[in-house]
Amino acid sequence: MSQGIDYGNLMHRAMRGLIQEVLQDVAARGLPGDHHFFITFDTGHPDVEIADWLSDRYPGEMTVVMQHWFDALEVTDEGFAVTLNFGDAPERLYIPYDAIKTFVDPSVEFGLRFETQDGDDDDVEEADFAEVEEDGEDEKPQKDAEVVSLDSFRK
Repeated sequence: MSQGIDYGNLMHRAMRGLIQEVLQDVAARGLPGDHHFFITFDTGHPDVEIADWLSDRYPGEMTVVMQHWFDALEVTDEGFAVTLNFGDAPERLYIPYDAIKTFVDPSVEFGLRFETQDGDDDDVEEADFAEVEEDGEDEKPQKDAEVVSLDSFRK
Protein backbone atom coordinates (compact mmCIF):
# COMPACT_ATOMS: atom_id res chain seq x y z
CA MET A 1 0.00 0.00 0.00
CA SER A 2 2.18 2.79 -1.29
CA GLN A 3 -0.28 5.73 -1.36
CA GLY A 4 -2.05 5.22 1.96
CA ILE A 5 -5.71 5.51 2.85
CA ASP A 6 -7.47 8.65 1.65
CA TYR A 7 -9.69 9.24 4.69
CA GLY A 8 -10.73 12.69 3.48
CA ASN A 9 -12.33 11.40 0.29
CA LEU A 10 -13.82 8.39 2.08
CA MET A 11 -15.47 10.73 4.60
CA HIS A 12 -16.62 13.00 1.78
CA ARG A 13 -18.39 10.11 0.01
CA ALA A 14 -19.92 8.82 3.24
CA MET A 15 -21.42 12.21 4.13
CA ARG A 16 -22.78 12.69 0.60
CA GLY A 17 -24.34 9.22 0.96
CA LEU A 18 -25.97 10.35 4.22
CA ILE A 19 -27.52 13.34 2.42
CA GLN A 20 -28.73 11.07 -0.38
CA GLU A 21 -30.36 8.68 2.09
CA VAL A 22 -32.09 11.51 3.97
CA LEU A 23 -33.42 13.03 0.73
CA GLN A 24 -34.62 9.63 -0.53
CA ASP A 25 -36.60 9.19 2.68
CA VAL A 26 -38.08 12.70 2.34
CA ALA A 27 -39.00 11.99 -1.30
CA ALA A 28 -40.81 8.82 -0.23
CA ARG A 29 -42.46 10.02 3.01
CA GLY A 30 -42.21 13.82 3.19
CA LEU A 31 -40.51 15.89 5.89
CA PRO A 32 -41.30 14.52 9.35
CA GLY A 33 -42.14 16.85 12.24
CA ASP A 34 -40.22 20.13 12.26
CA HIS A 35 -37.37 18.89 10.05
CA HIS A 36 -36.27 21.25 7.29
CA PHE A 37 -33.06 21.81 5.35
CA PHE A 38 -30.82 24.70 4.43
CA ILE A 39 -28.67 23.54 1.52
CA THR A 40 -25.87 25.75 0.23
CA PHE A 41 -24.34 24.79 -3.10
CA ASP A 42 -21.85 26.00 -5.69
CA THR A 43 -23.89 27.56 -8.51
CA GLY A 44 -20.81 27.44 -10.77
CA HIS A 45 -20.49 23.65 -10.55
CA PRO A 46 -20.62 22.30 -14.13
CA ASP A 47 -23.49 19.88 -13.40
CA VAL A 48 -25.75 22.30 -11.48
CA GLU A 49 -28.94 23.09 -13.40
CA ILE A 50 -30.73 26.28 -12.36
CA ALA A 51 -32.55 29.05 -14.18
CA ASP A 52 -30.30 31.65 -15.82
CA TRP A 53 -31.72 34.44 -13.65
CA LEU A 54 -30.79 32.47 -10.49
CA SER A 55 -27.31 31.82 -11.83
CA ASP A 56 -26.91 35.53 -12.61
CA ARG A 57 -28.20 36.54 -9.17
CA TYR A 58 -26.07 33.97 -7.30
CA PRO A 59 -22.86 33.56 -9.34
CA GLY A 60 -20.84 31.77 -6.62
CA GLU A 61 -23.15 29.99 -4.23
CA MET A 62 -26.78 29.86 -3.23
CA THR A 63 -28.69 28.60 -0.20
CA VAL A 64 -32.09 27.01 -0.70
CA VAL A 65 -34.59 26.00 1.95
CA MET A 66 -36.67 22.84 1.83
CA GLN A 67 -39.39 23.35 4.40
CA HIS A 68 -43.00 24.36 3.82
CA TRP A 69 -43.26 24.06 0.06
CA PHE A 70 -41.23 22.00 -2.36
CA ASP A 71 -42.34 19.69 -5.13
CA ALA A 72 -41.22 16.81 -7.32
CA LEU A 73 -38.15 15.82 -5.28
CA GLU A 74 -36.18 13.28 -7.31
CA VAL A 75 -33.06 11.71 -5.81
CA THR A 76 -30.37 9.87 -7.77
CA ASP A 77 -26.91 8.52 -7.00
CA GLU A 78 -25.32 11.70 -8.40
CA GLY A 79 -27.61 14.43 -7.05
CA PHE A 80 -31.19 15.56 -6.62
CA ALA A 81 -33.76 17.65 -8.45
CA VAL A 82 -36.48 19.65 -6.75
CA THR A 83 -38.96 22.40 -7.60
CA LEU A 84 -38.83 25.33 -5.18
CA ASN A 85 -40.80 28.57 -4.96
CA PHE A 86 -38.95 31.85 -5.62
CA GLY A 87 -41.29 34.79 -5.07
CA ASP A 88 -44.36 32.82 -6.20
CA ALA A 89 -42.47 31.51 -9.24
CA PRO A 90 -41.74 27.75 -9.12
CA GLU A 91 -38.28 26.85 -10.45
CA ARG A 92 -36.75 23.44 -11.06
CA LEU A 93 -33.19 22.93 -9.76
CA TYR A 94 -30.76 20.04 -10.11
CA ILE A 95 -27.98 19.92 -7.52
CA PRO A 96 -25.26 17.27 -7.67
CA TYR A 97 -23.99 16.14 -4.27
CA ASP A 98 -20.49 17.28 -5.22
CA ALA A 99 -21.79 20.87 -5.50
CA ILE A 100 -23.12 20.92 -1.91
CA LYS A 101 -21.14 23.13 0.46
CA THR A 102 -23.38 22.88 3.53
CA PHE A 103 -26.36 20.79 4.57
CA VAL A 104 -28.16 21.88 7.74
CA ASP A 105 -31.25 20.65 9.56
CA PRO A 106 -31.64 23.27 12.31
CA SER A 107 -34.63 21.47 13.85
CA VAL A 108 -32.23 18.89 15.31
CA GLU A 109 -29.08 21.03 15.33
CA PHE A 110 -27.39 18.94 12.63
CA GLY A 111 -25.07 20.36 10.00
CA LEU A 112 -22.36 19.37 7.58
CA ARG A 113 -19.87 21.62 5.83
CA PHE A 114 -17.77 20.40 2.92
CA GLU A 115 -14.54 22.28 2.28
CA THR A 116 -11.99 21.64 -0.41
CA GLN A 117 -8.36 22.02 0.58
CA ASP A 118 -5.24 21.32 -1.48
CA GLY A 119 -7.11 20.57 -4.68
CA ASP A 120 -9.15 17.38 -4.43
CA ASP A 121 -8.99 16.59 -0.71
CA ASP A 122 -12.40 17.20 0.89
CA ASP A 123 -12.96 17.50 4.61
CA VAL A 124 -16.04 17.89 6.74
CA GLU A 125 -15.50 20.73 9.20
CA GLU A 126 -17.40 22.73 11.79
CA ALA A 127 -19.48 25.58 10.45
CA ASP A 128 -21.17 28.73 11.69
CA PHE A 129 -24.70 28.74 10.30
CA ALA A 130 -25.98 31.98 11.76
CA GLU A 131 -27.24 33.46 8.49
CA VAL A 132 -28.73 31.77 5.44
CA GLU A 133 -30.37 33.17 2.33
CA GLU A 134 -33.87 32.28 1.21
CA ASP A 135 -35.12 33.93 -1.94
CA GLY A 136 -32.31 36.47 -1.67
CA GLU A 137 -33.11 37.63 1.86
CA ASP A 138 -31.03 36.88 4.96
CA GLU A 139 -32.84 34.85 7.60
CA LYS A 140 -31.79 33.39 10.93
CA PRO A 141 -32.43 29.67 11.41
CA GLN A 142 -34.46 28.70 14.47
CA LYS A 143 -31.33 27.38 16.21
CA ASP A 144 -27.63 27.36 15.50
CA ALA A 145 -26.64 24.03 13.99
CA GLU A 146 -23.88 21.83 15.28
CA VAL A 147 -21.67 19.66 13.11
CA VAL A 148 -21.61 16.02 14.15
CA SER A 149 -18.08 14.76 14.71
CA LEU A 150 -17.34 11.06 14.43
CA ASP A 151 -14.89 11.48 17.32
CA SER A 152 -17.83 11.80 19.70
CA PHE A 153 -18.83 8.20 18.93
CA ARG A 154 -15.39 6.70 19.56
CA LYS A 155 -14.64 4.98 22.86
